[in-house]
Amino acid sequence: MYQVGDKIFYPMHGAGVIEAIEEKEILGEKQLYYIMNLSLGKIQVMIPTQKTSNLGIRDIVQPTIMENVLSIFTSEDETEATVHPNQRYRNNMDKMKTGDIFEGAKIIRELTKSSKKKPLGTSDKTLLNNARKILISELVLVNDLKHDEATDYLNTIINQ
Repeated sequence: MYQVGDKIFYPMHGAGVIEAIEEKEILGEKQLYYIMNLSLGKIQVMIPTQKTSNLGIRDIVQPTIMENVLSIFTSEDETEATVHPNQRYRNNMDKMKTGDIFEGAKIIRELTKSSKKKPLGTSDKTLLNNARKILISELVLVNDLKHDEATDYLNTIINQ
């Protein structure tokens, strides 16, 4: 069980800090909830304490792991066979839902590289922006940066 002040990652939402643990009654059922403030903005999320493992909630990564993640942007990508854009989008969404930080970074790398060859479709553009925001949210907490600093840092690494 997590405690108030713990920094956690919620797949598809990003990283944040547990601000409180409260009992709430929703639809006639009382449960304990983590009240989490996301580092992406002024967003607060309630997460049932009993369902954290089902939702893929995890601790944020250690700084050394974050360094390994960021090294993905300077390494060669595995050339994937040409996949139909809809299939690629579904594959990427499945990867994002796992909350695996390495998979998220690979998605950013591949979509960024693709965007330099030709403009991305709307769904890929949205996915790239969301994947970047999610990675930045964790980068903010892991490296103790402000949002703008983390964004600039990620942009510098991607554009090397």
